[in-house]
Amino acid sequence: MRILIATGLYPPESGGPATYTKLLEDYLPARGFEVTVLPFSTVRHLPRGISHTAYFFKCVLRARSADIVYAQDTVSVGLPAALAALCTGKKFVVRIPGDYAWEQARQRFGVKDSLDNFQKKSYSIRVELLRATQFFVVRRAKRVVVPSKYMEHVVSRWIASNTITTIYSSVETPNPKPVERPAGFLVVSVARRVPWKGLEALERVVAREQGWKLFIADKLEHSEALGWIAAADVLVLNSTYEGLSHVLIEAMMLGTPIVATNVGGNPELVRDGIDGILIPPQDDEALYKALKMVEADRAGAQVRAEAAKEQAKEFAIDATIGQIETLLKTL
Repeated sequence: MRILIATGLYPPESGGPATYTKLLEDYLPARGFEVTVLPFSTVRHLPRGISHTAYFFKCVLRARSADIVYAQDTVSVGLPAALAALCTGKKFVVRIPGDYAWEQARQRFGVKDSLDNFQKKSYSIRVELLRATQFFVVRRAKRVVVPSKYMEHVVSRWIASNTITTIYSSVETPNPKPVERPAGFLVVSVARRVPWKGLEALERVVAREQGWKLFIADKLEHSEALGWIAAADVLVLNSTYEGLSHVLIEAMMLGTPIVATNVGGNPELVRDGIDGILIPPQDDEALYKALKMVEADRAGAQVRAEAAKEQAKEFAIDATIGQIETLLKTL
């Protein structure tokens, strides 16, 4: 079976879609699949609009020799891939790691609402156009893959739930690159500077303590970002929204203590007080107290980290790849 994977991110770029796509490319061939990956980076140098048109034609060219087109988002590569599958008569599958329309609305169009509130309201024509595009792509798909029960709940508002399959993300055993860490209590976050990641609040909180150091791993090669996670006294994910975080799974595998917000797919990974500490979103005081707890009780933090390492076995690659294989072969 021949699979064309359309992805917005691909190594050495970092991010969930890049990690996920590389796993499919590496592991599906052993299960009888021929995998072709088409990264958006091949056209990213072109002007907006032209780049998506060029990507569509590349998708059409490669889809001709594929059985299934598998897109890793709903708009940026999802729309060109859906149209290419339609033009070539190929089966189309889309993975929804998050609500692309909401993410763009937050980043570009001044929307402040949470993801859940976003589902209930109407916005400007540009936002509604993004939302309509997303709905078109999702409804074109034969199957929709989501990475968490939280995202299944979100997407079930758009389409019939019997077309949605939840397949938890998994990651390879981390191979961190050694880094030279600063002295002091090292707080690390691996996140893009987008509004929902809560990095400004994290910077405020860490600045309260003279002996605390903060490193935000953004736009680093994956192995270097992993090096900072491994070196950290605590990994913080202070977001107001997560579909399912690859970073949390990697921190769990590396045995790094975790403080994360109790949002989205985070509580599906981390059990509060057992594998890490979960805090309310947008709560500087709760974040500060959680960090002080980790600093003051290193032994307790390490006990939780060891429990998280055991919990991370739930996200073994074989289980994930097996579920994807079953899904693709039964389309």
